[in-house]
Amino acid sequence: MASSSGTKPVIGPPPRTPSKRMSRVHTMFVDMQNEDGSTIDSELVPSSLAVIAPILRVANEIEKDNPRVAYLCRFHAFEKAHRMDPTSSGRGVRQFKTYLLHRLEKEEEDTEPTLGKTDPREIQMYYQNFYQKNIKEGQFTKKPEEMAKILQIATVLYDVLRTVVPSAKVDDETHRYAEDVQRKKEQYEHYNILPLYAVGAKPAIMELPEIKAALRALRNVQNLPVSRVRSSSNEPHSMSERNKSLYDILDWLSSVFGFQKGNVANQREHLVLLLANMDVRKKNLEDYTELSSDTVQKLMDKFFKNYRSWCNYLRCESNLRIPPSSDKQQLQLIYIGLYLLIWGEASNIRFMAECICYILHNMANVVNGILHGNVDVVSGAMYQTAAPDEETFLRTVITPIYQVLRKEVRRNKGGKASHSRWRNYDDLNEYFWSKKCFRLGWPMDLKADFFVHSDEVPPANERPNQVPAGKRKPKTNFVEARTFWHLYRSFDRMWIFLIMAFQAMIIIAWSSSGSPAALFEEDVFRSVLSIFITQAFLNFLQAALDIILSFNAWRSLKFTQIVRYLLKFAVAAAWAVVLPIGYASSVNNPTGLVRFFSNWGGNWQNQSFYNYAVAIYLMPNILAALLFILPRLRRTMERSNWHIVTLFMWWAQPKLYIGRGLHEDMFSLLKYTLFWIFLLISKLAFSYYVEILPLVEPTKVIMEMHVDNYQWHEFFPNVTHNIGVIISIWAPIVLVYFTDAQIWYAIFSTLFGGIHGALSHLGEIRTLGMLRSRFESVPSALCRRLVPSSDADTEYSMETSIERKNIAYFSQVWNVFIESMRTEDLISNEEKDLLLVPYSSSDVTVVQWPPFLLASKIPIALDMAKDFKGKDDDELFRKIKNDEYMHSAVIECYETLRDIIYGLLEDEADKMIVRQICYEVDMSIQQHRFLNEFRMSGMPILSEKLEKFLKLLLSDYESVDVYKSQIINVLQDIMEIITQDIMINGVEILERAHMHSQYTENDKKEQRFEKINIHLAENKSWKEKVVRLHLLVTVKESAINVPTNLEARRRITFFANSLFMNMPKAPKVRDMLSFSVLTPYYKEDVLYSVEELNKENEDGISTLFYLQKIYPDEWANFQNRILTYSNDAKMEMTRQWVSYRGQTLSRTGLDDNKSLVHIDLASFLYLMLFPIYLSLPVRGMMYYKRALELQCFLESAGDSAIYGDYRTVESSEGVLNSRAQALADMKFTYVVSCQVYGAQKKSDDPRERSCYSNILNLMLTYPSLRIAHIDEREETVNGKSQKFYYSVLLKGGEKLDEEIYRIKLPGPPTDIGEGKPENQNHAIIFTRGEALQTIDMNQDNYFEEAFKMRNVLEEFLKSSGRRQPTILGLREHIFTGSVSSLAWFMSNQETSFVTIGQRILANPLRVRFHYGHPDIFERIFHITRGGISKASKIINLSEDIFAGYNSTLRGGYITHHEYIQVGKGRDVGMNQISSFEAKVANGNGEQTLSRDVYRLGRRFDFYRMLSFYFTTVGFYFSSMVTVLTVYVFLYGRIYMVMSGLEQEILESPTIHQNKALEEALATQSVFQLGLLLVLPMVMEIGLEKGFRTALGDFIIMQLQLASVFFTFQLGTKAHYYGRTILHGGSKYRATGRGFVVFHAKFAENYRQYSRSHFVKGLELVILLVLYGVYGESYRSSSLYLFITFSMWFLVTSWLFAPFIFNPSGFDWQKTVDDWTDWKRWMGNRGGIGIQPDKSWESWWDGEQEHLKYTNIRGRILEIILVFRFFIYQYGIVYHLDIAHHSKSLLVYGLSWLVLVTTLLVLKMVSMGRRRFGTDFQLMFRILKALLFLGFMSVMTVLFVVCGLTISDLFAAILAFMPTGWALLLIGQACRPMFKGLGFWDSIKELARAYEYVMGLVIFTPIAILSWFPFVSEFQTRLLFNQAFSRGLQISMILAGRKDHMDTK
Repeated sequence: MASSSGTKPVIGPPPRTPSKRMSRVHTMFVDMQNEDGSTIDSELVPSSLAVIAPILRVANEIEKDNPRVAYLCRFHAFEKAHRMDPTSSGRGVRQFKTYLLHRLEKEEEDTEPTLGKTDPREIQMYYQNFYQKNIKEGQFTKKPEEMAKILQIATVLYDVLRTVVPSAKVDDETHRYAEDVQRKKEQYEHYNILPLYAVGAKPAIMELPEIKAALRALRNVQNLPVSRVRSSSNEPHSMSERNKSLYDILDWLSSVFGFQKGNVANQREHLVLLLANMDVRKKNLEDYTELSSDTVQKLMDKFFKNYRSWCNYLRCESNLRIPPSSDKQQLQLIYIGLYLLIWGEASNIRFMAECICYILHNMANVVNGILHGNVDVVSGAMYQTAAPDEETFLRTVITPIYQVLRKEVRRNKGGKASHSRWRNYDDLNEYFWSKKCFRLGWPMDLKADFFVHSDEVPPANERPNQVPAGKRKPKTNFVEARTFWHLYRSFDRMWIFLIMAFQAMIIIAWSSSGSPAALFEEDVFRSVLSIFITQAFLNFLQAALDIILSFNAWRSLKFTQIVRYLLKFAVAAAWAVVLPIGYASSVNNPTGLVRFFSNWGGNWQNQSFYNYAVAIYLMPNILAALLFILPRLRRTMERSNWHIVTLFMWWAQPKLYIGRGLHEDMFSLLKYTLFWIFLLISKLAFSYYVEILPLVEPTKVIMEMHVDNYQWHEFFPNVTHNIGVIISIWAPIVLVYFTDAQIWYAIFSTLFGGIHGALSHLGEIRTLGMLRSRFESVPSALCRRLVPSSDADTEYSMETSIERKNIAYFSQVWNVFIESMRTEDLISNEEKDLLLVPYSSSDVTVVQWPPFLLASKIPIALDMAKDFKGKDDDELFRKIKNDEYMHSAVIECYETLRDIIYGLLEDEADKMIVRQICYEVDMSIQQHRFLNEFRMSGMPILSEKLEKFLKLLLSDYESVDVYKSQIINVLQDIMEIITQDIMINGVEILERAHMHSQYTENDKKEQRFEKINIHLAENKSWKEKVVRLHLLVTVKESAINVPTNLEARRRITFFANSLFMNMPKAPKVRDMLSFSVLTPYYKEDVLYSVEELNKENEDGISTLFYLQKIYPDEWANFQNRILTYSNDAKMEMTRQWVSYRGQTLSRTGLDDNKSLVHIDLASFLYLMLFPIYLSLPVRGMMYYKRALELQCFLESAGDSAIYGDYRTVESSEGVLNSRAQALADMKFTYVVSCQVYGAQKKSDDPRERSCYSNILNLMLTYPSLRIAHIDEREETVNGKSQKFYYSVLLKGGEKLDEEIYRIKLPGPPTDIGEGKPENQNHAIIFTRGEALQTIDMNQDNYFEEAFKMRNVLEEFLKSSGRRQPTILGLREHIFTGSVSSLAWFMSNQETSFVTIGQRILANPLRVRFHYGHPDIFERIFHITRGGISKASKIINLSEDIFAGYNSTLRGGYITHHEYIQVGKGRDVGMNQISSFEAKVANGNGEQTLSRDVYRLGRRFDFYRMLSFYFTTVGFYFSSMVTVLTVYVFLYGRIYMVMSGLEQEILESPTIHQNKALEEALATQSVFQLGLLLVLPMVMEIGLEKGFRTALGDFIIMQLQLASVFFTFQLGTKAHYYGRTILHGGSKYRATGRGFVVFHAKFAENYRQYSRSHFVKGLELVILLVLYGVYGESYRSSSLYLFITFSMWFLVTSWLFAPFIFNPSGFDWQKTVDDWTDWKRWMGNRGGIGIQPDKSWESWWDGEQEHLKYTNIRGRILEIILVFRFFIYQYGIVYHLDIAHHSKSLLVYGLSWLVLVTTLLVLKMVSMGRRRFGTDFQLMFRILKALLFLGFMSVMTVLFVVCGLTISDLFAAILAFMPTGWALLLIGQACRPMFKGLGFWDSIKELARAYEYVMGLVIFTPIAILSWFPFVSEFQTRLLFNQAFSRGLQISMILAGRKDHMDTK
């Protein structure tokens, strides 16, 4: 082998015998090498050996050029690896070294030197040749990125050379080359967007004057003190030279504070681009050299607005000091650069905005000290100027704070611990909202209280065997306790209002008249005044909750806050005493409303004490109302820092850093106030007249009745007024009253949203017919909206040239749009030709419209001309001109045919004939004698010949002579028809031409039209004319339906419609706001592999075959598009085509144990529905770049580009092209945060490697794409291996990825918070621009929508009052509703939310937030205020919406815009939808507990608070209460029925004749159905598709059981929302696994829905059965049937919806398989490591996990709720025949004896089976026989002696089953106790028995229905109706019947 001497050395210790693991990994290396080629070893380097990866990359790069030098490089890498880890202790090191050693041994034998005789000579000569060939002149010819790569190779080669060649033998020339390489290397580094260090031929972007100006300003380092790190540096001469020329402000800051090199480089480019983009806007580019001071000031204001606000809040002086004598711009850039460097390296601390403010505050102070005095203003000490290393800032500032975060997160215990037990991001950030943060000092004192963690255990020798020291640190300002009381605490004003209104309405209804006019009666008004007593008690409750719920944060609260809480409590308690006393005293002094107001002023001394008390009590409310109507005053007061104002506001609300001044402007306030006033009036009127008033009279009668005849043992027989009955009747109504506002909100939001949408011009163009009718105005609309005003001001000009320019601009945009749809295979080539607009209209005198508008116009015109009988030209032309498109088509057809024939002819005489004919035509038209000169009867013959002629011109040919003769013959025929059949005087023209030809050609005889230019067909422009003319002549009515693809139609009509909507005018590209797009990626697939495409499932269906059938038109278009491709290219294109249309992943990837294709055949239905491959969003987002390049090119180029095909001009005008690309790069950046990319690169999992390979291909395909990932490296520190983490930015190189920036992190970033926000946060530092769009993996973009991006960005420059938008909301198109019914339901539901829902949220309600959609953030606003999401574990589970909360609380403003859209996919399988709904419900449960919701609820004004409540957590609470209403109603009925009260009451004549009691219950039923919630959906479909379509869709949805689906999801929301608040247990739920419309097994459905739906459904079944059996109510009333029908509908939906919407759910064979699988699952034993899907025991344990970690309050509440199950047994036993109507308590006691005896007998049998079943089989059989005989004897006695009946047995089952279930639930809640008592196994067996019974009850109906084949067929039709309507053979595919030849 090679060595420094050229001889073979002995390499270290002898290699060990490879272990099995080594062999496996070595095999992996070999396999991957065979797959990917020789580049694999460099990409699989273990993290601890990362430094050798560049060496191996160089070896692979030069392999083909010189294999021996490549071998020497690998040998050098091996030696280096061995030195780094001689013992091979690092992960994967031994395997890698073994692989490399084997390869080296093979290469040593296979390679030989070619340039020299020895290895030293070989590498030296190769190095010199490489330098001369690539570097010497490269800087003048090669791009900067190419030079960077070449210099990197040269550097590695020189390092290898120095190890191979002895230093004495290295010649001088090599040394000189090496020094030159070192100098140049600093100038050519891998760059992101700006090659800042490039010399020589600079890229176009570096020649932009704004970039130069920004760089010049940043490099102004005059008067900055040079730190000792630079002046004393021993760096090479080249480095010092670079410092002199390129030393800038960020370098200076790094030298002072020790920032990382990667961070400095990243933020340098970031700042340059920010300055350049902001400065160039609206600026004259002539004489543009200096950066505007206004630009820097504006950027400074943006960056430091939050910091200055923080300083004002803490009343400390800002350290951003700019002395008058200083260089202001330089100092401002220093401060901005300092902030960016802090932020860029802050890692997880970026979520803590005010913590960064604190760091900036102190570091800015250091900067001031260095620049202006070198003395600390606080301590008086001299500032240190010692040189820090580049990790100083990370080590001394960020890492200590990160460690605090990490220690706190450990308390979280993976989301199991209570929120009150640990401090999250918000708690730690809010520490910096108080002045005590300054106690940390600077440099920060690591012994300060903030850093000392209570879990830290002191050394063992100090305090052995003791618990951790110190108390738990308190929460800061807020405690997220798990309780429903948060809803009251956050929205107390709403609850107080509703309760007071309810009380007032009952008092009025209770009056004798029952009319609202009764309020004017004295006694009624006096009673109504009692509502203020209620308010006092509710305020007291609020004050108490403030104290109780914030108790864990008291140690962190300011003293003034504690005093305020206590004073509030004391005052509330005082009012709760004073007002009742005052009211009691006012009874003797009655007054009415009229007397009250008329006597108040004149007779105030005689008023009661209560009236004065109320007046005083209401003064704060009156003041609040006054401030409400003066929002500007309120906003100013809240934001004021004056002590007097602060003191005044102290009582109203506690001073907090955020949430101040949230009040809107007067106009906005007026809009949403009127909205809610109208809504509340409607709601209260409905509640009064429908819910309350009808119940009052029956209630009065019932309260007066006396009941003695109870049917059970009544514990309280003497209770007055039948209070139990009153509660049973009123409780459901009360619940409905508190939640029906949600229905009213749905109604009003539908009306207002519909009106708003109509006024916004939505749906004005929704069909192709509408598009054709308005297409004439589309070009001018496009130019008004999408073309900058200076280029096309068409508003007032009607000149023809302007119209032509509009058409020219329009054609550029329109044609690229059409081309993109062709590329996406939505349209065919023929359809593309029909849709395209010609680029140039200069050849014809009329506008050339796309052919699809001109379909059949020429044939119709010909028929009109042929059939026209008159001789008046004007009449014929008038008919033609009536249809403008026909007139245009006729003229274009004539002029184009003239040009085609004229261009084809070579003979001048022939041309003269054509000219003469055209002259005759033109003159006859002008002189109105056309019909006299031409015969119209010959036109049809001419049309036929012309069609043949054009077809011939477009055809392919083999023989030129034959082809030419065919054309000549047809052309001669045409000319003959024209001159002889059509023209009356045509012969004269031919004779004149003949005479002319004889004269010029000396009487040479030849026929006319024989000389033609056959090569003209090669001219693209001429051929396009022929194609278009052929279309005009031949296209018939069928073109009216072009395009036929529904998606293409939708996109075309939406794009055209959007041009007429209200959108800002487009600025020039140079003037637009710059922006980035950020997509978080985890482990989703990128592209299908070839194997995955063709592998068949158990039914013989491959993925590719299915997609061919589901997308027949697109597959045909695709096949046509790739006809000319090679086979390899076709396969690659097929992979892309399938991957764009099919997804196999949810956000978290597939279950590793499941293959993509081993899924039930119905799974393939998902392929169409949900394409969230990484390739899809990448392709979609890169449309932005293409659109910007086109827009920039059109702005910069002249008329030649505008009137021609820009792509043709682009290829010829390279300067314009490069400039367009440069501007696009400056304005747009796309970063995908591939968190685990580095791990995927090194993984031995084929799927992970495939993901890596495909992501790499994406980078190579899209040069502008950037990949950010978290790199984990092992490094040896002090002899120990440690893991270090880095944020790394990559781009595509020539073959592999290239690292641009590497920034070290303080630790693993994703360990602290939720995965997605942490993934976004680590990558956000690599984004650029002033705006940031967040795109999820399930989203797509459209090329035509990308044109509107600069328009929508202009919205940031608008303002609402004093606010500018901080988040722009965009609408989405849900593209997953095409096949299955579930997909359609979800698509409609989601569409209504992202359109009409968010439309009304944004305007007028002003409560739109961020929902994870393609919203655009005002980037600088958010990066200075905590980022674009929140990340605290569990509490921020719905991370996206918290970004909206945070933005609003910090003074932001969120809008919504519907003229631009982004595609989005949604989960469409039943189980996946339910998982998604569960995740969202969990998230809303956590939001309910959060400080953000509390602060918004408290700080919004009353009406905005209502909007906030009903559109966020209130919706989920209302859903839960809706379900609770059913329970309350039925349990109330059961109480009345079982006690006998109902029978007694109904037998009363008064009640019997009064139906009001029945009518009042109707509200509950209507509300429970909740059909009105679909109103927004119907309205939006009506707006965008027409109301007839909307009505039809609504009816079809009901027929497809949409109500069943939505009712089922209601149960999902209610269950998970309630359980989250009670017990926690929230977690991220993967919402998909492969093709998710698959047949789910019964056991899987049972596991997913058992607790959320099945248990509750069976409970309701028992309630309804008991109510039906024992109840006597409404037997003759149809209303009773209506009420119970709605409940039976609910029960049926909950029990059977998962099976109704389960593909093949009623297939008999699958039903049998499901039952077998379920029995196996139930019987399997659990244990450690047994997955829940393998064993019932493991699943059962997992279902109780929330109870393991809940607090004592949660356990008690759980047990209290369980007590409801005991009412069944207590009620039923007294109705048994064996009880003989006894009411004794002994009956109930005996029933317990029977139950206990039964359980003991079962326990004996169970124990006997375990203990005697094997060894004492005979004894066990005897025991069972005795038990059986005993049972029969007891039953005989009971039947014969005691009077037991068969009905009693069934009743006993209904009685004892709920009791047993209650005991089981209590056992689960008290698990530790029962485990200690040894009863846990018994409880488990009892639970298993119950599960068997429930499973059997649910499965039986499914099995019965599966017997009937038509049920399965009906279900298939039900699920896939959309597919049937598209003519798809779903049933054939589901059955697996296919022709294998099709696949081949």
